[in-house]
Amino acid sequence: MRNIISFMHISLDGYVAGPNREMDWIKADEEIFDYVAQRIGESDTALYGRVTYEMMESYWPTVADKPNASKHDIKHSEWYKDVHKIVLSGTFESQHSNKTTIINHNFVDRINEIKQQSGKDILLFGSPSATHSLIQQNLIDGFWLFVNPIILGQGIPLFVGIKTKIDLKLLSTQQFTNGVTELNYIIEK
Repeated sequence: MRNIISFMHISLDGYVAGPNREMDWIKADEEIFDYVAQRIGESDTALYGRVTYEMMESYWPTVADKPNASKHDIKHSEWYKDVHKIVLSGTFESQHSNKTTIINHNFVDRINEIKQQSGKDILLFGSPSATHSLIQQNLIDGFWLFVNPIILGQGIPLFVGIKTKIDLKLLSTQQFTNGVTELNYIIEK
């Protein structure tokens, strides 16, 4: 069975974006990019909500073609083009490539079907609304969190609508020189 792992940058007080969806507080640098590239290279499926997918789709397919593309841009663009993408959306109908699956109804059943297929971990990138829905339906299997050294005080929280406690097992941690700490958890079931 495949696992869905939620990959998020998060503030120390639990927010994944500011009150206006801003993410300018996230600290990302080459050290983090290199670390993340290793892990995402081990996955074969990316899961997005519609808003995050549209943001990714407008940037990653062509960024490597730009003359000032960084090593990270080139590497992630190649991965993005190759990975299978799943988009959760009640309104999004179009499909940009044969490597994209749109789930716009019966998402619990469809996600469970995908989890039963052979393959590697499914990484849920950002997508707070999709993450909230999947947590509430017990479809998330782990959290890969990058805790940024900032307290936002308000914004979009990672954890909302949780009705029962969720026990986690810490698999690994990594500290980065910019002050970010990675926490890799699996949900104990």
